[in-house]
Amino acid sequence: MSKPLTLQELTDRIMEQAKAKGFGTTPEEIDVPEKIALIHSEVTEAYTAYRHKNIEGKDGLTEELGDVIQRVLHLCGALNLDVEQAILQKLEHNKDREWKWSELNESSHKQ
Repeated sequence: MSKPLTLQELTDRIMEQAKAKGFGTTPEEIDVPEKIALIHSEVTEAYTAYRHKNIEGKDGLTEELGDVIQRVLHLCGALNLDVEQAILQKLEHNKDREWKWSELNESSHKQ
């Protein structure tokens, strides 16, 4: 079994493929709003797959979530954003954070 890749290693592979396919690898070569919209479309496709109980295989939830991550890492690579560090910082920030679920869900229980 091969060693799992870090997010940076995945990003590097995605950027190599983006360059080979002409998808853009710098801020000047991409349309950021379009890339964000494409991420959104992949999330929607994942939601649709889940609703139809299509979890594995072609157009399944797993594949669509993979597409989401690939598009996010492509955008981060093109903009030179360290998303791995951002995730680690967010995990640290949330470690001791408390959510007041009763207040957050209050509006959904009103009739």
